[in-house]
Amino acid sequence: MQTLQDKKTKVKIGFVKVNEKAVLPNYATSGSAGMDLSNTLSEPLTLKPGERAKVPTGLILVLPEGYEGQVRPRSGLAAKHGITLTNCVGTVDSDYRGEMCCLMVNLGNEPYTIQPGERIAQLVIAPVIQPEVELLDKVPDVTERGSGGFGSTGK
Repeated sequence: MQTLQDKKTKVKIGFVKVNEKAVLPNYATSGSAGMDLSNTLSEPLTLKPGERAKVPTGLILVLPEGYEGQVRPRSGLAAKHGITLTNCVGTVDSDYRGEMCCLMVNLGNEPYTIQPGERIAQLVIAPVIQPEVELLDKVPDVTERGSGGFGSTGK
């Protein structure tokens, strides 16, 4: 069975190691949307509840123009330990050439120790559209929904 990816031209991205311990991201399964990102800590780092830290990956991501890298939390760390990213989803722009770091936070009730080399986040590559922006004088055509939000469409 031919997959959607087979039908498209694959996008090439690159990584530069800025730390010898850096691990190239990889997909855990053939259907994974995100590549696992590992840390390059030299020693374990314990995050107490409510504490946050900038955790290095040892990698610089090189993207073609028109793409971004989305750094997302790992669901297992979030579900089991309350470990997530402070900015929910971090964006790596195509023109950024610094080391990717993950802004981690412990939202759990217990301290959590991040071990050197542990997988800490996932990286999803996505196309970017930069629309033309225009200022409007008024909201065009009222829609069925209108301005209702925050639960206005049901439970």
